[in-house]
Amino acid sequence: MGDVRRRGIVTLGVTGLVAPLTLAFTAAPAQAASCTTQAGPYQKQVEKFLGLPVDGKQSAADCTAIKAFQDRHGIMPDIGYAGPVTWGVMDLMNKQKAVGNNPDKDGACPVNKGRIACVNLTLQLSWVQDGKKLVYGPVPVRTGRKGYTTRTGLKKIYWRDINHVSTVYNVPMPYSQFFDGGQAFHSVGLSMWNPPGSHGCVNMTTKDAKAYWSLLRTGDDVFVYGRKPGT
Repeated sequence: MGDVRRRGIVTLGVTGLVAPLTLAFTAAPAQAASCTTQAGPYQKQVEKFLGLPVDGKQSAADCTAIKAFQDRHGIMPDIGYAGPVTWGVMDLMNKQKAVGNNPDKDGACPVNKGRIACVNLTLQLSWVQDGKKLVYGPVPVRTGRKGYTTRTGLKKIYWRDINHVSTVYNVPMPYSQFFDGGQAFHSVGLSMWNPPGSHGCVNMTTKDAKAYWSLLRTGDDVFVYGRKPGT
């Protein structure tokens, strides 16, 4: 069972999620690539999300704002089209924000294991709890894409490597904590909403991966459940 005092980590709440979501809503400078003049099937929803006039018609301002959002999160093609991928990311952000500071409201993540890291694939959220007490999070994560899904079930962290480099993909995996074969928590330099997802690992921001590194130990439980949209 985890010992909060032994690990000396101050309990953190929903701020880990609010900060990146705030960044996601902030407009970025317009890019040089061309913008489409065509309204997308999710034009009104996207306009509302970005705080634009909601008229369902594509304007130059609409395209610039949509394209900036796409560029920030690696959504391609980044031509300012309000299509299903762009709206899917925005819809997920809305659902993540709605969780607030009660990510285990449905009681899906075990509360009889002591310290445990929970991963909700459906909402692309992770948090650490100790019994019913929220210790850290919830924070957005980036899990496995179609064909490389993050495996569900109750696991245990069996190996930690702070400066790990993947022998399969030859890429850095800082703050790696492996819990199922080659699947691990680790940091990446990508947006957590960058589609289509990882090759099975639970990607995190550097800040959150560092926090998990401090909070968790070899032998701690990890519970993965749900299903990522599109997998």
